[in-house]
Amino acid sequence: MAVYKYETHVHTAESSRCGMMDAVEMVRFYKDIGYKGICITDHFLNGNTTVPEDLPWAERIELFCLGYEKAYAEGQKIGLDVFFGWEATFRGTDLLTYGLDKEWLLDNPDLLELSINEYCDRVRSAGGFIVHAHPFREEAYIDMIRLLPRKVDAVEVINASRLDFENECAMQYADNYGLMKVAGSDNHIGYMDRLAGIRTREPLGSIDEMIEAIRMGEAEYFLDYLAEKR
Repeated sequence: MAVYKYETHVHTAESSRCGMMDAVEMVRFYKDIGYKGICITDHFLNGNTTVPEDLPWAERIELFCLGYEKAYAEGQKIGLDVFFGWEATFRGTDLLTYGLDKEWLLDNPDLLELSINEYCDRVRSAGGFIVHAHPFREEAYIDMIRLLPRKVDAVEVINASRLDFENECAMQYADNYGLMKVAGSDNHIGYMDRLAGIRTREPLGSIDEMIEAIRMGEAEYFLDYLAEKR
């Protein structure tokens, strides 16, 4: 039986300041290693973005979506599904957001004024799906670890870019609160020694189908060691 792999957490150089690979090359990378699709989740305007702060909201959103739009166009050419999402941040607490689109962003110009709880409520009431990314990440610029079990839908229990200990804590967090589990690579560079994502028995035709597969327990999270296959 066929298995279809999807990357849930990818950044592009066009829209994420920390991105080291452009959207086209990232799409080609995942196509070359046999993935069926990826989610572009660039840092939103309250995070490590390339988008200037002094532009009108509509212009900022247009620039923010550039990485996804270039990735989508390349995916259409070479046969890789590319889905839209973003990574919102609140003082180091990062929320992968799926199921909403560019038009929704344009229609919500006050997003950056919302508290983290207000943001979660706004997104979920509109039909969006929130995954708490690397919830136990520790860095010098993060003043505290914040857990939001009543405000998120799922937990990124494996982040291929983080320490195993942090991922083990994330797994326990999801288990303790009965939250859905997702994995992703947090890929900024292309090739990594290990990648994480979800796999399904049936191909996913849209971001909504991906969300539904996660909700229904039809998406299995995985960690793959590329270095062992070279």
